[in-house]
Amino acid sequence: MNQYLDLFLTFARIGGLTFGGGYAMLPMLQREVVEKRGWASEEELMDYYAIGQCTPGIIAVNTATFIGQRTAGIAGGIIATLGVVFPSLIIISVIAAFIQNFADLAIVQNAFAGIRVCVCVLIFNAVVKLWKKSVIDKPTLCIFLVIFIGSAAFDISPIIFVLLAALAGILLKNKEAAAK
Repeated sequence: MNQYLDLFLTFARIGGLTFGGGYAMLPMLQREVVEKRGWASEEELMDYYAIGQCTPGIIAVNTATFIGQRTAGIAGGIIATLGVVFPSLIIISVIAAFIQNFADLAIVQNAFAGIRVCVCVLIFNAVVKLWKKSVIDKPTLCIFLVIFIGSAAFDISPIIFVLLAALAGILLKNKEAAAK
């Protein structure tokens, strides 16, 4: 029972203190899940995070579900998922009840402008960490550049880019394995 409570409280803290969505939560996930609790290795966390991006739904919820399931089975996945969404549910309910009364105030609009800038920095930091762990050699740099240029130049579904990157990764790793 203690493990379930720890899962719930850990993911509730992550869900309640992470502003800006899934990308902004990556540093906190790394600290809580990898460094403090050892529920996953850094590589596993990146894999769960990548899968969470590729599957339908919210990245934070998907990642929490994967980690909870790995840690304590199906019940752990459910508990971690409930933990990560619970603070948002409460906060959004309170904000929704009062936002119409305060949305037009300059101080509220300025606060949101500041929060957006902060979220951009948090996302940038998450991208830098993902870059360091993902682009590790020339083949992964090539995949990155092709996908980056392709996504900037063409209006194609991200799913296509994910599938192309997965295929490229499989082909390159199979080529490397065959060469050895």
